[in-house]
Amino acid sequence: MQIHGEPRLSIDGSVATITFERPEVANRLSPRDLLVLREHINSINAMERVLVLRFTGTGKYFCSGYDIGALANADEAGAPAFGEMIDLIEAARPVTIAAVNGGVYGGATDLCLACDFRVGVPHCDMFMPAARLGLHFYRGGLERYVSRLGVDTAKRLFLTADRLDANEMLKVGFLTEIVAADTLAQRVDALSATLAGMAPIALLGMKQALNQIARGALDTAALEREIARAGASADLCEGAAAWREKRAAVFTGR
Repeated sequence: MQIHGEPRLSIDGSVATITFERPEVANRLSPRDLLVLREHINSINAMERVLVLRFTGTGKYFCSGYDIGALANADEAGAPAFGEMIDLIEAARPVTIAAVNGGVYGGATDLCLACDFRVGVPHCDMFMPAARLGLHFYRGGLERYVSRLGVDTAKRLFLTADRLDANEMLKVGFLTEIVAADTLAQRVDALSATLAGMAPIALLGMKQALNQIARGALDTAALEREIARAGASADLCEGAAAWREKRAAVFTGR
């Protein structure tokens, strides 16, 4: 049962969307929210038809990360649990999109970096206050910052807690593109449709391999199996036929 304020999951065909719904506290995430997000991701991973997973927020913020107040409570799920949940997002089977509708702060910046695409709006901004709070960030987040943004930008953001506006976020590679606020939903829908129209075996296999390469942890045997699987698929035959016949391919994931 959906509890008011918890991250909400909706599914429309091959596209799933998780929405953060606590605008009164900048959509920060509670320990309970981490469990809900884990459940949502596990459910989506089991849905073969879902090829795209989007994240977005309600109100003027995307998400302000983990509830800092919970860090002081030893009985609560703290930073390690948060990091494990973000690792699950990076490893999620579908291709992921962060629809950055506003400010994104703290651990939520890592959530965005765990996504495959990050579409922002002109008024969004971001900062990482870990050093200002006395919080040592977890391994997965440090690795994502370095692999996505480069070590110099990672040092700037972690060690100085600089705030970046949307243009700087695009310049350093945090955002993959910026669109007008009133066209964000339309652009994310279009990107989702493009991704969902690709051959699933190749699409999802290459997503996982690229993320592994970025981490320096490529599973070569798994990659070879996926290459062979795609090469023997009906989708490859369909893709080649559609190319010859100058029509849109209809893929089945087989």
